[in-house]
Amino acid sequence: MPEVKITLSSGPDLQDRGLNYGDGLFETMLVQDGKACFWPQHWARLVEGCQRLKIPATDEAAVLDAARDALTGRQEGVLKLVLTRGTGGRGYRPPDQPRPWLGISVYDRPDYPETWYEEGIFARVCSTRLGHNPQLAGIKHLNRLEQVMARSEWQDEYQEGLMLDTDNRVIEGVMSNLFLISGDMLVTPELDRCGVRGVLRDRILNWAMQSGTSHKIEPEIFLDQVYAADAVFMCNSVIGIWPLRRLENTDYDVHHALLRQLQSEFNPPCA
Repeated sequence: MPEVKITLSSGPDLQDRGLNYGDGLFETMLVQDGKACFWPQHWARLVEGCQRLKIPATDEAAVLDAARDALTGRQEGVLKLVLTRGTGGRGYRPPDQPRPWLGISVYDRPDYPETWYEEGIFARVCSTRLGHNPQLAGIKHLNRLEQVMARSEWQDEYQEGLMLDTDNRVIEGVMSNLFLISGDMLVTPELDRCGVRGVLRDRILNWAMQSGTSHKIEPEIFLDQVYAADAVFMCNSVIGIWPLRRLENTDYDVHHALLRQLQSEFNPPCA
């Protein structure tokens, strides 16, 4: 296993491949009671990303120790890991013996209004489309220009945006995963071509399986299905579950029984 340079709250140098090419991964997790919530699930996704990108494996124990040091004196917040292949010369060819770089930073926990959880959020359909790349689908790689471009489409009039792929399939939010509720059926898009497989998304699907809740991962969801749903919500492991109050000109039931049950289970996300 190669040596990994781990730093706290420090940026990479100008030769780092993560900075130059987006050659790396990241994980963002909520901190509660001084601990990173659902570390094993976040770490597993990071490891999967390393395998996909062929970045050498990183020692979890060393990273976890460094993360604990970074969280000293912090009871709440957001912990972010950024892992790159490390420095390299000009050109796309990865170095034969890479020395990965891992940065750890801690931020204040976002203070989102309670009304977003109780009364729902407003969202728009983004013009920016997600391209297909099954090799990158699901993982949190550093190439996020599609999300940056999508988020630049509005200011503060919306809380989230819905992203489609180049075939006009509905995939996810700019920073969240998407679920539809139709009757008693919970539905979320398949993420085999693009999109991020969120930790909270996986937890919700596991809960549905264990509780006997009707659910399915749908290969193709289009906007007309989203508009026809009884309830819609967006989720990630930092925000928890936000009900969607309105998408464009369509209003949804933010008090749907299944939605409220899920909120009681997963808000706050560390519960």
